[in-house]
Amino acid sequence: MKRVIIDKNIMHGQPVIEGTRMPVSVVLGSLADGMTVEEVMEEYDLSEEDIRAALRYAADLIIEDQIILLKKIS
Repeated sequence: MKRVIIDKNIMHGQPVIEGTRMPVSVVLGSLADGMTVEEVMEEYDLSEEDIRAALRYAADLIIEDQIILLKKIS
């Protein structure tokens, strides 16, 4: 994925925004905690494109996940 990279030599292989050491998880967590896109951009020196890439990365992971519902045995 453009702008999101995984490199075992950067942040122990966590997905990060390319050209930074900013983990995607920090970007997503900041947005989830109520920061605006503008605040995240300013706080972490990221572009709007960087933030959108983090969101796209997360969305793609969810699409790839398979959820298997198990029947509860009483």
